[in-house]
Amino acid sequence: MSRNVARGLLAATHPAPAAMVTLFALALALGVGAGLGRVALITAAVGAGQLSIGWSNDWLDAGRDRQVGRTDKPTVTGDVSPGTLRAGAIGTAAVSVVLGLVAGPVAGLANLGVVAGGWVYNLWFKRTAWSWLPYAVAFGLLPAFVVAAAGGGRVVAGWAVLAGALLGVGAHVANVLPDLDDDRATGVRGLPHRLGRRGAGVVAPVVLGAGSVVTLIGPPGGPAGPAVALTVVACLLAAAAGALGMVRPHSRAPFLLSMAVAALCVVQIVVAGDALAA
Repeated sequence: MSRNVARGLLAATHPAPAAMVTLFALALALGVGAGLGRVALITAAVGAGQLSIGWSNDWLDAGRDRQVGRTDKPTVTGDVSPGTLRAGAIGTAAVSVVLGLVAGPVAGLANLGVVAGGWVYNLWFKRTAWSWLPYAVAFGLLPAFVVAAAGGGRVVAGWAVLAGALLGVGAHVANVLPDLDDDRATGVRGLPHRLGRRGAGVVAPVVLGAGSVVTLIGPPGGPAGPAVALTVVACLLAAAAGALGMVRPHSRAPFLLSMAVAALCVVQIVVAGDALAA
């Protein structure tokens, strides 16, 4: 494999979000007390799924990316071909599904839902007003997969599914902000595009802030001091992001602040530990 192809394959994984989701699953697995073998299995399944979702995105979007001159995309620069990405996406999807099933039938179905959520978004939903739905399903099922795959016959708590879904929807709306103009030029009309830059800049932090609140009040036993502090900071950042989204919609600040809120929400969910299981 040439250096250019390797570089193109890496870039097409969307390395930052893929790594973040995989590390999120790893941290959740450790938080719920999974054994090291189970932690490795969970991380590998989620990691393979993220590779598949990223590669399928750049494969399916190759023509659109060429149309708008996305020179940051390896299919546009010629580092990797759409056919190579297609083969990689299908292969890693199969690996993820098999690893998920190794962890058990319930875990396997939950992981299948996570991977399918990413694929159906890339295939169709990203161009519709329902673009948020695959994110809600995939991120809601991620803690369900981790809890089931950790063993012990435990099931995920309802609040964790809701918090994960809100995190996914908020992250989706925020993540699209930098690419709104390019997406519109090629006919992509997901929920963030229909909301507009100002609307999306407000909705993203509000949804993410709601996820933080759910993570605070959801676990049994009442809110703990650190969780309260994290929620207060998350809500303050969300309010700042929403305000800037209204008055400075073309600034990167709403996106960056929303990502900070998402990071705090992730920390809260991980810190909840065993409370993720009902």
